[in-house]
Amino acid sequence: MSFGQGGPQSQWDPWTPQSQQQSFDSGGDQSPDWAALAEASEARNKRRRLLFVGGGALATVAIGTAVAMAVVSANGDGGQANNQTSQLPGTADIPGTSSAAPPSFAPTSAPPPLDPKDFVSSKEKDTAALSPQILFPGTQLTMGDTVYKKGPTADTRSCASAARQTLPKVLTANDCTRLLRVTYTKDGIAVTVGVAVFDTEAQATRTKDQADDKSIVKSLDGGGVQPFCNSAVCRTTTNSFGRYAYFTIAGFTDGKDVTTKDTEVFATGDDLAEFTFRQIRRRGEAQASAAAAEG
Repeated sequence: MSFGQGGPQSQWDPWTPQSQQQSFDSGGDQSPDWAALAEASEARNKRRRLLFVGGGALATVAIGTAVAMAVVSANGDGGQANNQTSQLPGTADIPGTSSAAPPSFAPTSAPPPLDPKDFVSSKEKDTAALSPQILFPGTQLTMGDTVYKKGPTADTRSCASAARQTLPKVLTANDCTRLLRVTYTKDGIAVTVGVAVFDTEAQATRTKDQADDKSIVKSLDGGGVQPFCNSAVCRTTTNSFGRYAYFTIAGFTDGKDVTTKDTEVFATGDDLAEFTFRQIRRRGEAQASAAAAEG
């Protein structure tokens, strides 16, 4: 900048408004207004600071906008992330999972066990082999602590011939088909068991009901067993199970009469009657088990 005769030209400050520009008179010795110049400089600096602050705010806004744009681009530009989520298989499509209800099964129950008595109640079901040796096996019998020695056996299809007094008539009336007998002994006491066989349970039951105190099975001797209960008083029993009616006659082998005081004779007759019942029932159990195994 040059100065001419008119003195120094006025200075123009681009940061100061036109109304605040200072001018100097070309003709005087007037010195510059330093206070005014200081205020003008302060004003300029203040405006610069404001501009710098404003520029920083604008930059922050620009950066924030860029970040927002990036987020929108990641989540919305083409919808790739959302599409990946929407393309995942549903629960029903994942292997090993299923929305279907589990299979159900109808409740089942085991069939009731077969009744052994059914297999010894009629000749149609009671088809197993039968003999005195099968029904009364072995050479002795143990009931509790008592051991009975097995004696002679007999098997006849003429039931009346093996009975006495009123029993032959009862057996014949109910169509007895077979009569098996066996004798056991112990300490001078002998007992004969007679098992009458019928076609039906009803016939055996009628035989038991029709028998009286004089319905007696013949005692069986032989094989070392002396005759007994042919003329002496003896103790007798009658019962039935299924298609079988069974009888006992117990007394002393020396021919002595049995009285109510002879409890050992009563016990012997009861033991053999109980054993006979068990053997007939076991016969039914064996046939029931075989039928269940077959199907």
